This record gives sequence, structure tokens and C-alpha cells, in this order.
Amino acid sequence: MGDDDIINGMEGGTAEAELLRLADFDPRHPGRIMTELRAYWDSLRNGRAVPARGDIEPRGMRNLLGHAFILERIAPGAARFRLAGRHLIDLMGMEVRGMPLCSFFNPTSRGHLSDVMETVFAGPQIAELSLVSEGAYARPPLAARMLLLPLKSDLGDVTRALGAVIAAGEIGRPPRRFDLTGEVLTPVIEGARTLTPTPSAAGFAEPPATWELEIEPEKTRPARPDPAPGTAEARRASFRVIPGGQK
Repeated sequence: MGDDDIINGMEGGTAEAELLRLADFDPRHPGRIMTELRAYWDSLRNGRAVPARGDIEPRGMRNLLGHAFILERIAPGAARFRLAGRHLIDLMGMEVRGMPLCSFFNPTSRGHLSDVMETVFAGPQIAELSLVSEGAYARPPLAARMLLLPLKSDLGDVTRALGAVIAAGEIGRPPRRFDLTGEVLTPVIEGARTLTPTPSAAGFAEPPATWELEIEPEKTRPARPDPAPGTAEARRASFRVIPGGQK
């Protein structure tokens, strides 16, 4: 199923809109969103380690659409929103399609987010993130959870992710940006090794090459020979400057 079909499902613009009403979602149980999205992702695997992006259908996640999103990996440690539900738009106060996932986070958390996100694609593995947005004027403190589930693209490489974000509480004045306070990483195959996020995994934060300014030693002029006695050069060399006012 294409992106436009899922967008229509998220916005309730298809003939099956009654099946996809966001009113079916109960906001009092954010944990259920995580559980249902994980179960839906598992149901698409059919014996595979990772399901394909084309397997996603809005009908299968009718209670999740307002909180769901799909990411596209665009560089090591970087991904952008291909699709996003209403909840993310409310948190940011704008349409987020095409925006990088890091725009959802405060600058101090973006480096670690990049490292964690790259393990989702490279592992591949599942990441569940804990987020906090500090309170400010017209912005009450807000806690949230985010789930990232790897997907294969049409080319067969793991460069997509199905996700969801659930913020518990009043959003207040957008945009709301979050700090990444913790993560739980799970391999897609039970018993497999978990890939630990490291700066080198995403290709960022590598120590820069040492740069030092090399200063060439000052070049000295070769000593000039003493002028021959009685010559004009010898007389000029014997002159001395007397400061003004002295005799």
C-alpha cells in the first residue's frame, strides 16, 4: 500500500473512514498504543525478521493512526517523517511530513537520538524511547514515549521505520520538543545480540582530526661584513641617533 493510501486513512478520507475514526482511540491508555503497534508489526512479519513497508495498511492500525508515523532513513543516523498522525502535528503545531525526526527533540538530545536511531536500521532492532519536555510558560511538563520498529523498503534494505509517539498530559503551546531520557533496545530476533548505540555507529561525533598550526622558524638574514675603514659605508655606520632635546 502506498503512502497516499495511508495518508487518506490517517485523515479519514477514504470510503472506509468509519473504520478508521480517531475517536476509536482511548487516550487514557497510552501503553496500549505501544502494545498494539508492536503486535501489528509482529503480525506482518510472517516468519521474516522485518516486515516490508508495503505491508502496512491503515485498516490494521485503525486505533493507532493518530499517533503513528513512518520514517525514511536519509543518512547515517538521520531520518525524516514520510507520514505522521495528528498527535505529532498537535505537538509540533505544524505539518511534520518531510521534517527530520531530530526536529522533535532538543539539541542536547539529538546526538544520542541519532546513535539510537541508527541501531534500529543497522541492527535491525526495536527501540522504545522515554521522553520528557520541561515545563515553561503555557507549556506544562510533558512526558512521552516513542516506539521505533524497523521496516524494509521496496528495495529490500532496512531504511524505513514504523513508529508511534504518545504524550500523556496537556500539550499546551506548541511546538513541544523533548529530551531523550532513556531507551530500551530489543533485537528483532529473540536471543540475538543487541547493538549498542555508539557515536561511531551513526558516523557522527567522531573526534576531529588534530589540527595544529605549524609556525616556520623565523628566517634570519645573513650577517653583513663590516665596511672597509674610511669608506662612506663605514662613516654611515658610525652615526648614532640622538633623541630630541638631548645634546
